[in-house]
Amino acid sequence: MSNLSTPEPFVDFGGRRVVVSGASSGIGRAISVELSRRGASLVLMGRNRERLDETAGMLATTDVDLLLLDLADSSPVFSMIKEVVTKRSRLYGLCHCAGQVETVPLNAMQPDSLRRLYEVNVVAGLELARVVSRRDVMTEEGGSILFVSSIYASVGMAGQIAYSATKGALVSAARAMAVELARRQIRVNTISPGLVHTRLADAALGQLGPEKTRALEEAHPLGLGTPEDVARVAVFTMSPQTRWMTGTDLIIDGGYTAQ
Repeated sequence: MSNLSTPEPFVDFGGRRVVVSGASSGIGRAISVELSRRGASLVLMGRNRERLDETAGMLATTDVDLLLLDLADSSPVFSMIKEVVTKRSRLYGLCHCAGQVETVPLNAMQPDSLRRLYEVNVVAGLELARVVSRRDVMTEEGGSILFVSSIYASVGMAGQIAYSATKGALVSAARAMAVELARRQIRVNTISPGLVHTRLADAALGQLGPEKTRALEEAHPLGLGTPEDVARVAVFTMSPQTRWMTGTDLIIDGGYTAQ
């Protein structure tokens, strides 16, 4: 008879509570669903109540809270998170998926639009991380923070100057945060997806025409990704079982940046 015990599931959150911003659609929704399948309790954050309800209906758990918030103004984050913690339990993690994309060439960029992108993509993410990582909010065992960045944080693309700047800021901030929070066993990582089939991405591709769309698809050797492709990597990165991974940016792009 073998003495080897049956291995535990490699990714298992064991009821730990995770906040997901941008949970009402696309990658944020897919990550929420995958987290629930891996045993996490969820706090879903988004600005559209109907779509948040749709996400909640897809989960493999009923232990979920919905926070209706437009992260263009992140000032209510502290009070909303504290209310959840008081009502439920402390938090284990955060996945900041909320973000805005704006395709604008340099000569058409305006300071106000740049500030709006930074407010949602960067400022809101850092404020969420600040609140979630508080000693009276996060579990004493430590936790995991994940920012969804983009390959455009490191690869140039015309018209994506402002967007690239915000995503690069997340990667840099996450590395510094990882060092600062390591003493409390809080891990901080980023993932950088390539082009993924989402509602917004598909709408943008539809405006490019078939030839440009085909060229973009061919630039990804494994083809364009799906939200589920990103979600599986995100959940792996956040899981308690990857406790020695921090300050890392994982590229998920179907081979785009390998060329």
